[in-house]
Amino acid sequence: MENKVSVGLLGLGVVGSGVIKLIKSHQEKLAHQLGCSVQVKSVLVRDLEKTRDVDINGTKLTTNPDDVINDPEIDIIVEVMGGIEETKQYILNAFSAKKHVVSANKDLVALHGPELQAAANDNKCDFYYEASVAGGIPILRGIVEGLSSDHIQQVMGIVNGTTNYILTQMDSEGVSYEDALKEAQELGFAEADPSSDVDGLDAARKMAILGRLAFSTSVDLEDVEVTGIRGIELEDLQYGNKLGYTMKLIGFANFDDHELEVNVQPTLLSKNHPLSSVKNEFNAVYVYGEAVGETMFYGPGAGSMPTATAIVSDVISAIKNMRLGVTGNQFIAPHFKKELKTPDKRNAQYYVRLYAKDEAGVFSTISSLFHEQDISFKRILQTPVKKRDFAEIIFITHHTSLENFRIALEKLKGLDVVLEVKSYYKVEGDAVS
Repeated sequence: MENKVSVGLLGLGVVGSGVIKLIKSHQEKLAHQLGCSVQVKSVLVRDLEKTRDVDINGTKLTTNPDDVINDPEIDIIVEVMGGIEETKQYILNAFSAKKHVVSANKDLVALHGPELQAAANDNKCDFYYEASVAGGIPILRGIVEGLSSDHIQQVMGIVNGTTNYILTQMDSEGVSYEDALKEAQELGFAEADPSSDVDGLDAARKMAILGRLAFSTSVDLEDVEVTGIRGIELEDLQYGNKLGYTMKLIGFANFDDHELEVNVQPTLLSKNHPLSSVKNEFNAVYVYGEAVGETMFYGPGAGSMPTATAIVSDVISAIKNMRLGVTGNQFIAPHFKKELKTPDKRNAQYYVRLYAKDEAGVFSTISSLFHEQDISFKRILQTPVKKRDFAEIIFITHHTSLENFRIALEKLKGLDVVLEVKSYYKVEGDAVS
């Protein structure tokens, strides 16, 4: 092998610029680790005249993808341009040209990861995508390599920094969802159109990738049930605090008895749980393995340099494989056939807040309804609403099946004494007493 490996970039935004900065500034370390230098030879951009905040001396800019993908001197393609269909084709073309590919594209990997991985192996190429989940946290490598000898049973994560920032501000500063979102946008933590983040789709894509790798089964995006954080009211965070919980958007994946459950939803998390201390824009992934027990990976979930760190680490892995002559051996077909867990087998605790008539026997009626579904209450709060003739009732159930909870909830909404079911959320962990 030559003493230089050439890299081509597809995209030169915030992350692409970070990749160039990191490779240029770490030349001595790269040479020591790999026995060769690494250079970014060319970059696909949309605008050749745009002013860049990164040193691109010695790097060719082009608007023609073939100049990068089909350059015989380029060994590795780094995809940081985003998008799905066009980008997918570029990557398939790169594999056909016998290039290894490193991607940060969670949308693409969530939708087409297995297909791209198979194409990579068919061409004896490597395909890495550590940066697609939780930015600078090496969670995918941790699962695939660090925990490869274990049987992973559960993965839970705060995998979206935007929603975690919003919920942290609501919780710590007592501001509304709308005000917290506006602040997140002003600080650059949220896009002008935050839909993908606040509606949970970004987290769902990451959980599909995590579930696929953790459980060695096929997980499609449509398998992930998704509820975002729009409509969360400050009152629920305040009552949660009073009961010993904090609100987080949690990605949850469980695999037991070869049955799969993957969802993303606002969750009241016990303040005893390790994830409850993860604040603002930070991410964390909690993994439970049969042998290792509890582990947690914590760090920045986005940003130019954290994400670039994950990308360049993948580049290093690809170069090491090239030098050892073992590329194209990553893909392992799913070990287990996918079977989704039915609602009667999905057990959890639930928080419910409702308005009811402030009269004798109301709570007894509500309690009897839940008892019919074999659901008991763990915690109860009941307060009259000032200057109104109704009461606000908050309760947390003991563990019950999702099926029984849904039945009870529908019957609850039909009771004459219940004026409105204001909110309901999944609860994880035992509250601080």
